[in-house]
Amino acid sequence: MSERNTMPAFHLAIPVTDLAEAEAFYGKLLSCQKGRSSEQWIDWNFFGHQLVTHLVAEMPSRPKPNSVDDKNVPVPHFGVILDMPEWQLLADRLIEEQQAFIIEPYIRFKGKTGEQGTFFLLDPAGNALEFKGFADQSQVFAT
Repeated sequence: MSERNTMPAFHLAIPVTDLAEAEAFYGKLLSCQKGRSSEQWIDWNFFGHQLVTHLVAEMPSRPKPNSVDDKNVPVPHFGVILDMPEWQLLADRLIEEQQAFIIEPYIRFKGKTGEQGTFFLLDPAGNALEFKGFADQSQVFAT
């Protein structure tokens, strides 16, 4: 897992309905380091950023997805941008673990400005995550 780069880290708190499931997903499957916790929440080192899973009785409803590249992209979603080799290793490991994807790993803008790998999945509570990989990080905000 990446250590935080020179950019500021974000803090994001998300709802989950089961902290044990969150621990299995974020701690074991994604290999995020567990930080402080209580009976109501767990802090995670999410690829150098602070992610907090907060226990809720039920998940909020989700809006309809948006169509991107003829794929149904869930809204809202969050994620992380990785270097391409790290993205590929994570994608391969999740495939090996038979993780279900909303959108399976693929390359967008192949051979064009902003070329990137991407995939989407849900955590056990239904939060949507996107993982992107760039061979050239200077292309992240390219137009």
